[in-house]
Amino acid sequence: MTSRRILLGLAAATLARPAFAQASWPSGPIRIIAPFPPGGSVDTITRLLQPHLSADLGVPVVIENRPGASGAIGTAALARSPADGQTWAMVFDTHAVNPALIANLGFDTRRDVIPVMLVGTSPMLITTHNSRPWRSLQDVVAAAKARPDTLTYGSIGNGSLAHLTMSLMQKAGDFRVVHVPYRGGGPMSAAAAAGELDMPMATNAGLGGQVGVTLRPLAQTGARRSALFPDLPTVAESGIPGIDSLAWWAVIGRAGVPEPVLRRFHAALAKALAVPEVRTRLSGPLGIDVVGSTPEAFGAFLDAQIATWAQVVRENNIRPD
Repeated sequence: MTSRRILLGLAAATLARPAFAQASWPSGPIRIIAPFPPGGSVDTITRLLQPHLSADLGVPVVIENRPGASGAIGTAALARSPADGQTWAMVFDTHAVNPALIANLGFDTRRDVIPVMLVGTSPMLITTHNSRPWRSLQDVVAAAKARPDTLTYGSIGNGSLAHLTMSLMQKAGDFRVVHVPYRGGGPMSAAAAAGELDMPMATNAGLGGQVGVTLRPLAQTGARRSALFPDLPTVAESGIPGIDSLAWWAVIGRAGVPEPVLRRFHAALAKALAVPEVRTRLSGPLGIDVVGSTPEAFGAFLDAQIATWAQVVRENNIRPD
């Protein structure tokens, strides 16, 4: 959805409800759907913002975990909710992949839900358990070439950004590893801590604070090194060119929400992200670069992400679980 289409849609929604006054919202508790299990990065970030949103809006903010289908089940629940601004969702980067990956989403990503805010971005980390011998990504690639289809890497699910990024890496680096998908960051993080995977792959937030403790980082997937890991090489610096892949978190709403409500909720999100303790937690232990975009900027970003990852899904013949 382009910025122009977003603005036209918001204007139409406002005109269709001329009697709706911003002062009447919120009319009760606000629900934020987290379409992944408890313990993962989506859940963690939503709960970090929750008390500040509640304080600013003056009503309880209830988080509802609705995991499944790479976030599509929770997003479908949002798409079926009334367009009254009482229900929102915090989504992950899989939101941009699902239209190409899942044939019957049950909703239209551009028509039924709308962008509210890109909260932040983060590189993914390719790690290994301390019990494994590898000290660099080059070591892992060499081992994978020596024993194709034996080493494992874990992700938060089939079609996740980690899955798509590793698919690109295998082509560019000419090696083969086995994908082990989990149903969200919490289960994958637990498996990583137990040493069940050769290469857990997720953001620092998604790995549950284990990097540097039980997990040894090998490389990061952004084009540039993150501030949290300035000494950790990128995938490109490790000998596999062309990789620039960032995870992201964002808030979306139900299409048709009146513009004054959308703007008020956006303002509450921006205020929550400006709290020093929130920013410190996001940029520090979670390793997230805070963005806090406008709805229009997130809409343009989302369009680009949908186009990019749809091409990767097609070219690698990736199918849902």
